[in-house]
Amino acid sequence: MEESNRRNKNNHSQVPASSNHIKPQATDVEKAVLGALMIDKDAYAIICDILHSESFYEPRNQMVYAAIQDLADNKKSIDILTVTEQLAKNGTLSDIGGPGYVTELTSRVASSANIEYHALIVAQKWAKRQFIDVCYKSSEKGYDETIEIEDLLDETEAGLAQVRDTFPLKEEKTAQVFAKQAIDEIEEAAARPDGLSGIASFPSLDAITNGWQNSDLVIIAGRPSEGKTAFALNIATIISIYNKIPTALFSLEMSGSQLMKRIISSTCQVDNKGLVSGQLLPGEWERIDKNLTCLLDAPLYIDESKGLTLQHFRSKARSLVKKGVKIIFIDYLQLMHYNGKRFSNRQEEVSEISRGLKAIAGDLNIPIIALSQLNRGVENREGLDGKRPRLSDLRESGAIEQDADIVIFVYRPERHGILQDDRGRSLIGAAKIIIDKHRKGSLGEIEMKFTPNYTLFEEIR
Repeated sequence: MEESNRRNKNNHSQVPASSNHIKPQATDVEKAVLGALMIDKDAYAIICDILHSESFYEPRNQMVYAAIQDLADNKKSIDILTVTEQLAKNGTLSDIGGPGYVTELTSRVASSANIEYHALIVAQKWAKRQFIDVCYKSSEKGYDETIEIEDLLDETEAGLAQVRDTFPLKEEKTAQVFAKQAIDEIEEAAARPDGLSGIASFPSLDAITNGWQNSDLVIIAGRPSEGKTAFALNIATIISIYNKIPTALFSLEMSGSQLMKRIISSTCQVDNKGLVSGQLLPGEWERIDKNLTCLLDAPLYIDESKGLTLQHFRSKARSLVKKGVKIIFIDYLQLMHYNGKRFSNRQEEVSEISRGLKAIAGDLNIPIIALSQLNRGVENREGLDGKRPRLSDLRESGAIEQDADIVIFVYRPERHGILQDDRGRSLIGAAKIIIDKHRKGSLGEIEMKFTPNYTLFEEIR
């Protein structure tokens, strides 16, 4: 009952009434939808993902649809009698004008043939009312001198994103459309010398992933100091500096200058400590000078925003893609925040961010590679295999594991005090890149060499 009353609450626009503007509405279409739902037992299944009770403008129609939802949720038939009975149970029958209004709704339609089309009209009017609400609230808060512009932008973008996420903007396409798209992608990959369908980086990694794929969310995870930032930077370096593909890197922990020093260290093979202290040997200066032009000309965008929200990232990512950026890195996921919504715990917030990143990757049709921390479960296990990371070790995991198309672990046994394997072979400088989830392909493990002084991962050939 309480749930029904909550859903029946009038959700009209909060914009003041104006003689010049009438809020978007289609009450006649709303009545046609409700009438069709009561004369066709299969109609609700067609539109249940399109409409909610608040989608309706007319308060009476909201109450009727809420009663229909209650019947559907309880797997009961939907017709004039059951809807009338449910309205009475909800205590809203008198609010709609009695049983006569329910009868009136069914008398307005002869069939449910156009119900999906009509439902989309109702949903569009609702989305427009939401849009007006968001813009009105934002314009009002714009006059408040106590509100920072960053907070105002984040709140506005959160509201607009919610409108976008709740309205079914994309229409279904026929198999012919997707078949043509698939053939075009196959032909494009066949025309490339490397035969990859995605963005290339380390050859051994490409052999498993076939390159970084558009719309994929990739998670690179590891414990602190395991080398996940260095590994991601090495990948970004190959893509942007060597292959000249526009790349963006969001650093939520280190400054842009710190990141560039790491890139210089790995590309020029100069000791990172020397870059920090400025105490470099003549040969090291020569290597930097030799590679400086390549570094300066690289199509690499670095954003060092601290306290980055998902909504702010969405806006910046869209702008970067318009500039030609083909892939985005985030270091790291747990430092992001979700503005405009309260959560009971941090895990819920991280889950919402994870889902948001996957949605953004799909909307912008680019790969997004996000770094992630692992929890301390790794430290509590013994042995070489015990220290090996697992999907369950993902910090605040849940949705991260579910949303990711690829999960890659960076594992350096040396970091855990394991200096030899079970055959007595040295593990100093050894690194394992473990592909532990791959939605579109196989799993695998790649042996690499890590040089800490250069923050450099190299394939073992």
